[in-house]
Amino acid sequence: QVQLEESGGGTAKAGGSLRLSCAASGGTTRSYCLGWFRQVPGKGREKVASIDCDGATIYVDSVKGRFTVSQDAAKTTLYLQMNSLRREDTAMYYCAARHHTQSRYNYWGQGTPVTVSS
Repeated sequence: QVQLEESGGGTAKAGGSLRLSCAASGGTTRSYCLGWFRQVPGKGREKVASIDCDGATIYVDSVKGRFTVSQDAAKTTLYLQMNSLRREDTAMYYCAARHHTQSRYNYWGQGTPVTVSS
């Protein structure tokens, strides 16, 4: 079973940048596909970006061209480089994993908060 721990959240001004990291451990990390989700109070969790197990990257339209998801070769760390931040990017960001045989993300980190100020 994989464990996930996010870091790198904080406060940035609109137009600024932040980089999130997610350390994956336990199990066979290469068997898992990782992604980033975010959630604001009162709303459902939104998938922001992910890397499929075949390496393809997927982004929600609102972050295309601004955010970049990447991971190290060992698939033990997932990153989210967030540039040109907007106030609407303010949310709790979660790292998630799904086994490559599953379609649902079943493993979650505790989350890291991102606040974008004007």
